[in-house]
Amino acid sequence: MVQQFTKSITTLVFFLAFSMAWAQVPRGPLVLKPDAPDRYVVVPGDTLWGISTRYTDAPWRWPELWGMNREQIHNPHLIYPGMVLLLDRARGTLSIAGAPGTGKLSPRIRAESLAKEQIPSIPASVIEPFLTRPLVIEPDGLEKAPTIVATQQDRVILSAGDRAYVRGIGDSKEQTWYVYRPGKPLVDPDSDRVLGYEAIYLGTAQVTRPGDPTTVVLTATMQEVNAGDKLVAAGPARAINYAPHAPDVHIAGRVMAIYGGLGKVGEAGPLQILSLNRGRADGVEIGHVFALYNLGGTVRDTTKARNDPEAQIQLPDERAGLAFVFRVFERVSYALIMHITTPVRPLDVVRTP
Repeated sequence: MVQQFTKSITTLVFFLAFSMAWAQVPRGPLVLKPDAPDRYVVVPGDTLWGISTRYTDAPWRWPELWGMNREQIHNPHLIYPGMVLLLDRARGTLSIAGAPGTGKLSPRIRAESLAKEQIPSIPASVIEPFLTRPLVIEPDGLEKAPTIVATQQDRVILSAGDRAYVRGIGDSKEQTWYVYRPGKPLVDPDSDRVLGYEAIYLGTAQVTRPGDPTTVVLTATMQEVNAGDKLVAAGPARAINYAPHAPDVHIAGRVMAIYGGLGKVGEAGPLQILSLNRGRADGVEIGHVFALYNLGGTVRDTTKARNDPEAQIQLPDERAGLAFVFRVFERVSYALIMHITTPVRPLDVVRTP
């Protein structure tokens, strides 16, 4: 896919104190891949994560390749299809052909781009359904939400195309609503405290007649809809415009659940979504990358007697992959598995890489 280079690449150390002084987690030298391309043309479908993996096995250190400061990490989308990226091997930095400087992103690049669509941080199609839909609700979070109080011809189960009657929308101008019901509790494995409840997405409804009750038509359904289910305004889509980056400080947490229960029971694989027991209050932000670890178990030392207190050996946690945080709530966050070597399960560990 990329040009192979026979010349070996030595470890490159970046002295970026001017732009990375805020980083508090000590990190070793960043190593470029031996086959990292000297020149790469950005194409539609590329992501910041994907381009970064062409250059290094530590894609969360993308900001170091560009010499980004904190503000640029939070708004890195000045890279478009058609741009030519150049690698300065001596300095270990990337730049854009024709742009001033070596590794700095400049707003003037927007005028030079060959396409209107900025490349996203991670595959947008995978997480798009989760950018507007609330994933976590407080224990009483849906109590006062608009409620389906009656159904077309008193049907017990509603599906796409059916009408429903809703109280609580009032004079809202919102035309599109998501239908939910409270789901399973999200329990912190460390404290046994319920941090919230997953919201079960049932479908989408469109207002056809305002009033009290409001008439809506279900335009799409993922599960059966019943009287008593709740509505939440759809609102505008939220763009993910943070560069992949490690947390500034060490953060450790646990996997609480696998969203949607896809794959093997209790196991998650590539591009599946994990709920984590760390959120905004713990310093987690969109764009953070966590290393995933399978929780170490205990085994018996067969060289010792069964009743020997030292016969039980605690195994270390084993590195399993990487996950990118794309939604953050107060005590909970959601991350997309970007790379994995072994399946991830609830209770597994996440840490600053």
